[in-house]
Amino acid sequence: MKNSDKQESPKDWFIHESSYADAGCRIGKGTKIWHFSHIMEGAVIGENCNIGQNVVVSPGVVLGNNVKVQNNVSIYTGVICEDNVFLGPSCVFTNVINPRSEIVRRERYSQTRVGRGATIGANATIVCGRNIGEYAFVGAGAVVTKEVPPYALIAGNPARQIGWISAAGYTLEFDNRGNAECKGSGERYSLVDGKVVRR
Repeated sequence: MKNSDKQESPKDWFIHESSYADAGCRIGKGTKIWHFSHIMEGAVIGENCNIGQNVVVSPGVVLGNNVKVQNNVSIYTGVICEDNVFLGPSCVFTNVINPRSEIVRRERYSQTRVGRGATIGANATIVCGRNIGEYAFVGAGAVVTKEVPPYALIAGNPARQIGWISAAGYTLEFDNRGNAECKGSGERYSLVDGKVVRR
């Protein structure tokens, strides 16, 4: 259903006239959907999200509250983004590990979960079935082929962990006792058994 077909009934979200929101999708209060985007039937978008230009949100996708999707991102069936996720321009999701044009594998879509507060940088590629932990940061152009731990900072092709990052987006430098302080927020973190814990 095109946006203009829905304007007769009151709603508390915005969609640009060049975009489409199919019947059967759910869009939360305060969400904005910009030029040339398509929200498909069965997609669920939370409150106060910002969907940029030329974005496709496929059936079954779930976006939490306050998710920011930059231009030219296709979010395919099987992707779940928790609250406060940032998806950078032209980042790429996949949902079939071994796609072939002549073989239909819709029943075998893999799920990818992007944890609360995580960032995926511009032009990064996420191989399906690889989850991104909360507040992790995937650098621009990275190709993610493995699970990403919470608060991990990763980069490269294939992506490798190069450090840890705070919820506010600052690199964490742990002392010899496994303690660190965020330079931006002052929050304290501990590194325990290879995992970051916010205190």
